[in-house]
Amino acid sequence: MDKVWETAADAVREIGDGASLAVGGFGLSGIPDVLIQALYEQGATSLSVVSNNCGVDGRGLGILLAAGRIARVTGSYVGENKEFARQYLGGELEVELVPQGTLAERLRAGGCGIPAFFTPAGVGTQVADGGLPWRYASDGSVALASPPKEVRDFDGRPYAMEHGITTDFALVRAATGDRHGNLVFHRSARNFNPLAAMAGRVTLAEVEELVEPGALDPDEIHLPGVFVQRVVPLTPEQAADKQIERRTVSAPPARGTVRR
Repeated sequence: MDKVWETAADAVREIGDGASLAVGGFGLSGIPDVLIQALYEQGATSLSVVSNNCGVDGRGLGILLAAGRIARVTGSYVGENKEFARQYLGGELEVELVPQGTLAERLRAGGCGIPAFFTPAGVGTQVADGGLPWRYASDGSVALASPPKEVRDFDGRPYAMEHGITTDFALVRAATGDRHGNLVFHRSARNFNPLAAMAGRVTLAEVEELVEPGALDPDEIHLPGVFVQRVVPLTPEQAADKQIERRTVSAPPARGTVRR
């Protein structure tokens, strides 16, 4: 039952070329930075990644992307990474764009053993009709487009069929975890992490604080350990190393004025 691995390098060693990964995080919030860095140093390539976004230039999954290690991305948002845009438009990267709620449900469904479901999201668009560019050719033409999806009417409303997602591995980050793999996330850093963890056949979780079994109140656990196979405790320095994409602050009010 003790699922603790001493180092991130040991935990990612079995991830081979061509593996599929579900990766938690939203922007740079809650990303498994240490596991991603270990995977970069490990050298696996031709990876298929399922994640809300692909990091930013020089951080998160952007590190693997810049090194040419990612072959395919299934995600919802790609607007913070110039290298991503360059590779996609240049025909170097295959990209499946998915409505964000649909992506979340596809991960959850895969983790629950549900092969497919119907949703109204995307009906009447290329999401359901097909034709979204998955891969461009070097001359800018579309080399591979998304296929049409099955659409059925339920109570007079059309719904498109989406498939559940399962991956070979999942990489996630939690605020607290115990040796059995039970995880607690901190506020918005929870985001896609529990869903990604559910979708992975082998899930690796880096935790900012490791506690002993029984220390977590069962009612406070966000993800039960049945979904987690490897727990990597972080050092205090690793746990504190958190960045945001854009730091914005307001100018202080002028002296003597009242902010309403």
